[in-house]
Amino acid sequence: MQNLSDRAAKWLTYSSLAIGFGTLGIWLILGFPFVYALERMVTVMVITCPHALGLAIPLVVAISTSVSAQNGLLIRNRTAFEESRKISAILFDKTGTLTKGDFGVTRIESLEEAYTSNEILRLASALEQSSEHPIAVGVITKAKENNITIPNPENFKSITGKGVEGKVEDKEIKVVSPGYLNEKNISIPKDAFSDAAETVVFVLINEKLVGYIALADEIRPESSDAMKVFKESNIKVYMATGDNEITAKEVSNKLGLDGYYSEVLPHQKVEIVQDLQKKGEFVAMTGDGVNDAPALAQANVGIAVGSGSDIAAETADIILVNSNPKDIANLIEFGKATYSKMIQNLIWATGYNILAIPLAAGVFYSYGFVLGPAVGAVFMSLSTIIVAINAQLLKRKIGKN
Repeated sequence: MQNLSDRAAKWLTYSSLAIGFGTLGIWLILGFPFVYALERMVTVMVITCPHALGLAIPLVVAISTSVSAQNGLLIRNRTAFEESRKISAILFDKTGTLTKGDFGVTRIESLEEAYTSNEILRLASALEQSSEHPIAVGVITKAKENNITIPNPENFKSITGKGVEGKVEDKEIKVVSPGYLNEKNISIPKDAFSDAAETVVFVLINEKLVGYIALADEIRPESSDAMKVFKESNIKVYMATGDNEITAKEVSNKLGLDGYYSEVLPHQKVEIVQDLQKKGEFVAMTGDGVNDAPALAQANVGIAVGSGSDIAAETADIILVNSNPKDIANLIEFGKATYSKMIQNLIWATGYNILAIPLAAGVFYSYGFVLGPAVGAVFMSLSTIIVAINAQLLKRKIGKN
């Protein structure tokens, strides 16, 4: 819109000069004095001065950015914000986005007599202390509650989208997702997922499954309200998570999502976004972690949760300062309102010239009506004032959300 405004201002300047000199020439040809012809030319040029057009978009941009920030939306990419009105599908990460991201340990199960539940927790926390994932925070919190001394790991590595690994006290330890076990053809205990709301991570020692830790994460109260708003706006909502099928289905059913993807790796989130785009959807991706960054970059509008990682925030176009999914609904409404004001200002900044230019040129001279330069200056100033007032009205419109 700013580019369109700049181009329009350029051509309006050319038109102003052309019509102004044309007016001068016509009045001279008709035999009028040079001073009178010059007065007509000056009046035309004063009225067609495009500075109202130059203010039309920047004023709306400044106001919408300010109001959005006050409502919990930090705009990093103006183009993405402007196009948010087109969003037809939203893909959410689960942990820390639709849910609170505050995992609490609910169960610790040992599958080997040689390892107690506290030993399973101790070894797992040794690796998790080097991770920033919400699950890691939950494991570490539980270890501290149990007054467990956490050893330092060696050769710590992240297994992208599947867990972490490293050496602890000369043992090769891995804390991994169900997807890793499936990949390695390791059987998952039947009672591992006793509660659909739980997320389960498995502890391996030297590639042998010795136990698992179950954690629970609550759905954000705001998520349900946000889903209702999206439904009313005919926006499809999907979820992509690295969690197991049971947990993903439970969250999806509770929120009434249009679909979900479970045990998803980072590159698969990108593929999901691409698939939706191929179907003609204008896609917004919302996430909070390092693993979400590629999908945030691929989406038409990338939205990061404020409480998430720095990488996600740097990749995203828009940041939800309050980490509230409902703010995305506000984002879409703000985008629509901002675009509407831009169009209104562009129409006013240029449209009034259709009437003003003929009056300034003196086409009604034979009827005894001639617009003087002073009145032309008032018209020109009035157009600027109206554009400014119209932009200010945006505060009232989107401030109600």
